[in-house]
Amino acid sequence: MIYLELFWSFFTIGLFGFGGGYSILSLIQHEVVDIQGWLTIADFTNIVAISQVTPGPIAINCATYVGYTATNSILGSAVATIAVSLPSLFIMVLISRFINAFRSNPYVAAALNTLKPAIIGLIASAALLLSNPSNFIDYISFIIFGTVFVAAYCKVNPIFLILLAGMAGLVIY
Repeated sequence: MIYLELFWSFFTIGLFGFGGGYSILSLIQHEVVDIQGWLTIADFTNIVAISQVTPGPIAINCATYVGYTATNSILGSAVATIAVSLPSLFIMVLISRFINAFRSNPYVAAALNTLKPAIIGLIASAALLLSNPSNFIDYISFIIFGTVFVAAYCKVNPIFLILLAGMAGLVIY
C-alpha cells in the first residue's frame, strides 16, 4: 500500500511541479512531511542537502531518497523516481509533437510569461522552507549563510561557495 501512496504522491508532485527543482521542494515537503508524515522536517532538510550535492535534478534526487527512507527499500526509491519523472515524460512527448504549431502562438507565449512570477514565488517559498531552526542552530550558521548569500549575489562561483561553506561547517562544527 505504501508503494501506491508513494507513487501517487510523487506522480502528482511531478504533474503539478512547475519551474524546476527548487520550486518543487515546497510541494515535496508539504506532501512527505505535512501530509504523509514519512519524514520529519530535519530529515527533509538533510535529504535536500544531499540532493543538492548529488549529480542530477534535485526533484528526482529527493524522490529517490524519500522513496528509500519511506520504505527502506530500493523498490521505494524506484517507484518514487519513476513517478516523479513520468508526468514530465508524457508532457514532453506531447509538446514535441505540437511544438512547431504553437511556437509563435501569442497565447502560449503569454501563458509562459505569466508562469514566471509564480515560479519565482515557488523558489522563494523553498528558500523560506529551508530557513528553519534545524538549519540555523546558532549565530555562526547565520554568518555562514549571510556570507554565502552576499558572495553568490556578487557572482562568486557556486561550486567554490559550496566547498567553502562545507569546509567552514566541518571546521566549526
